[in-house]
Amino acid sequence: MNRKMLRYVISWVLKVEGILMFLPALTGAIYRERQGLAYVLCGLLCIGVGFLLCWRKPENMEIYPRDGFVAVALSWVVLSVFGCLPFMVTGEIPSFIDALFEIVSGFTTTGSSILVDVEAVSYASLFWRSFSHWIGGMGVLVFILAILPAGKGGSLMNLMKAESPGPSVSKFVPRVRGTAKILYQIYIAMTIVLIASLLISGMSLFESLTLSFGAAGTGGFAVLSSGCAEYTAAQQWILTIGMILFGVNFNFYYLVLCRKLKAAVTSREVQAYLLIILAAIAGITVDIYGMYPTLGETVRHAAFQVGSIITTTGYATTDFNLWPQFSKTILLLLMFVGACAGSTGGGIKVSRILILLKTVKKELHSIVHPRSIRKIQFDGHAVEHEVLRAVNVFLTVYMTIFALSLLLVSVDEYSLETNFSAVAATLNNIGPGLDQVGPMSNFSCYSPFSKLVLIFDMLAGRLELFPMLILFYPSTWKKRG
Repeated sequence: MNRKMLRYVISWVLKVEGILMFLPALTGAIYRERQGLAYVLCGLLCIGVGFLLCWRKPENMEIYPRDGFVAVALSWVVLSVFGCLPFMVTGEIPSFIDALFEIVSGFTTTGSSILVDVEAVSYASLFWRSFSHWIGGMGVLVFILAILPAGKGGSLMNLMKAESPGPSVSKFVPRVRGTAKILYQIYIAMTIVLIASLLISGMSLFESLTLSFGAAGTGGFAVLSSGCAEYTAAQQWILTIGMILFGVNFNFYYLVLCRKLKAAVTSREVQAYLLIILAAIAGITVDIYGMYPTLGETVRHAAFQVGSIITTTGYATTDFNLWPQFSKTILLLLMFVGACAGSTGGGIKVSRILILLKTVKKELHSIVHPRSIRKIQFDGHAVEHEVLRAVNVFLTVYMTIFALSLLLVSVDEYSLETNFSAVAATLNNIGPGLDQVGPMSNFSCYSPFSKLVLIFDMLAGRLELFPMLILFYPSTWKKRG
């Protein structure tokens, strides 16, 4: 293991985080809040610790696959521990566990909150909460890779692979640094368009920024206790479209930019993703028809909640906890499906669901025709055995973590609906659950132990399970792997 390179990566994470903390500090200065000073101090602390960890570039810049997973997992843990400090320094979230829960929920683009009164929080902290979504959506290491020089043999690609489910790690250009720049250019451009659209609709600059950060990173922190219910119909539709677009595989946008429209529109994953959204909106609209004054309002609420849940954003315009069981079941299923594999969204991912269904179809065909040899095809390419194995292993580990987490949080004696949806919401990086953790409630009811379990679930879900698990694997820390 290249320990010097691990320290080098973590040092850059802290230095970048420290610099980014000056943005909420600036927000505090604009609104004349004393809380802004806390972000200046914490930012300087991050930068100082970053320089102490590693003040010069290691001679060996090689990052092996194991190093990539460890570096990413440790970076996100360190990012979260230092990121929660401003909440404690300002006194707005004095408990370390609560502050850690809040910022982990932000960086992992989950959106689950322990805050009872969101509007009592300073503008500086509200900005930091929402901006953490934007940082985590694409991935802080993807940003750093756009700055760092490429390692020998392009080994820094191992960092990008480990930090999924950010945009696809397939190389758009030969160099990793170039790939990272392209991803961030697309990400920034789409975010600016969303901010501009909300500003044109009449929304304030602060709310346009914070809500766009959440929609872009598919996080769910709102700046009002009512969520997104008080915004106009036009603003809700803009957010709906924005969330859905950020849930699309970023390869799609790259292909469009390269004028490879045929390859873009024939993507099976994108087609399935949009079809699932339309089917869910139709089903919920029929089920909740009559609960709202007009058909247009009914469709708007159905579309917003479907777009928010399947992209794992977590915004809400209505208390869907009051919807009929059929509609709530659809939303619960969408939590597991998630967005496209190369997007900023969480969940199991549409591509994995499609591959799993194709595998079932292949097995059924083999039973009927035992001597036949049939390859699974996806977007015109044969799916290799390694990919199939990875999907099966992922689902096995996913269900194991889900079951264990559900068992552990059940010690708090809440209902099965509450606990089940809480684990689903955190492991899939959704945000709100059902019952006592519904869209108009929060996660403050859970004990510190359960919050730690849910914190692990949020990190594991954002990093696709294995980077977090490898930290607890004894062989990881041996000198020879």
